[in-house]
Amino acid sequence: MAMKQEEFWERDNFLIVTDGSKPAIKWTIDELRKRGKTVHVLDYSEKPAEGSIQEIVSVPAGVRNVVMGITKKEPAVVIRELAERGISDYWVHWKTDTCDVRHLEYEPGLKIMTGRCPMMYLGSNASIHGFHRLVAKMLGKY
Repeated sequence: MAMKQEEFWERDNFLIVTDGSKPAIKWTIDELRKRGKTVHVLDYSEKPAEGSIQEIVSVPAGVRNVVMGITKKEPAVVIRELAERGISDYWVHWKTDTCDVRHLEYEPGLKIMTGRCPMMYLGSNASIHGFHRLVAKMLGKY
């Protein structure tokens, strides 16, 4: 039986929120695209990637799954703004989940996963991410 973390990555349409501070977020974008997923990027970095979105109002309708990997802006504020647009499912990258994000986990209608690196689930077995996955499984933190 698949865990909720694994089920999250089986979905087809993602918004990735980045500010360039977490390298695993770029790898997440690349891996999701390799798997044929629809990936939109909301880029708050000083030099946004070409083709990325720079403001929430430009996020396409129909996006339901968000991966957050920002440290230069409070992620809970972004989650609240995206929730107003009807987005309900969030993956908040390991060590970017703030106290405010953890409070949002109790909001009705929001599904927020925290405390895990996306690449632990997306990386190949023959990579540092596969090793990370193995260690996490052994420690019961997968």
